[in-house]
Amino acid sequence: MSCSIHTGIDAPARKPVTVDGIVIPHDAISREAQNHGAGTPLAAWTAAARALVVRALLLEEAGRVGIAPSPLCDERGRRETDEDAMIRILIEQEVATPDPDEDACRRYYERNRRRFRSAEIFEVAHILFAARRDDPASFERARNDAAAALGVLAQEPHRFAALAKAHSACPSREHGGNLGQITVGETTLEFEAAVMALAPGEMTPRPVETRYGFHIIRLDRRIAGAELPFELVHERIAAYLADRSQRTAVAQYIARLASAAKIEGVTLPQASDLRVA
Repeated sequence: MSCSIHTGIDAPARKPVTVDGIVIPHDAISREAQNHGAGTPLAAWTAAARALVVRALLLEEAGRVGIAPSPLCDERGRRETDEDAMIRILIEQEVATPDPDEDACRRYYERNRRRFRSAEIFEVAHILFAARRDDPASFERARNDAAAALGVLAQEPHRFAALAKAHSACPSREHGGNLGQITVGETTLEFEAAVMALAPGEMTPRPVETRYGFHIIRLDRRIAGAELPFELVHERIAAYLADRSQRTAVAQYIARLASAAKIEGVTLPQASDLRVA
């Protein structure tokens, strides 16, 4: 939806954008451009123009078939605009998408079994030597302290818990540095990469630098992910297939409207890439 904040993106020098003779103002397109991430201002402006053309097509069709706005409110009291309500009702009324049946869901499951696995679990302990990159002296001191502790652990690995309690800047020091069970995405990328490279029982051969400082990491256990049964993911698959079917049907419907309209000033993309503002 368009916003009133001006982004400084100006319309390119080109003929006006029109839908069946109705001009979409350049300033409306420039405002809408802030909602479209693109590599250049021109690309953002073009994406915004296309989205507003699609919106105009849907509103024109909603008016033609006589749809009256009936805005909804969410649990926070936010109300749809009349135009958004008309577009929603038009799509609900004119675009029919059947719910995927169990056979369709099962076929998708069989073709994509690798997607339906429980997350791999890692039981990890660490010692954190906190450091800030904007304090070079403290940063170097933390690096040296971590390296010294790692040297001790190379000779006396049983002292890991004691060193964690004495030196770690993480609350896990009270538990010997034990972080418990973690999965992919729960730590920084550098920490995660270091854990993934370890075999159970191993420590990192050198301190691992993250935005928090330097870590000595020990992997205690690695639990492989297991394939999830169809019954457990059936509802998730059905929701995904229904959403995909809806998006495809809406794009095809918009493409039919576009083919019957006279659009100037911008070219719409393929049906699969159509978007509404």
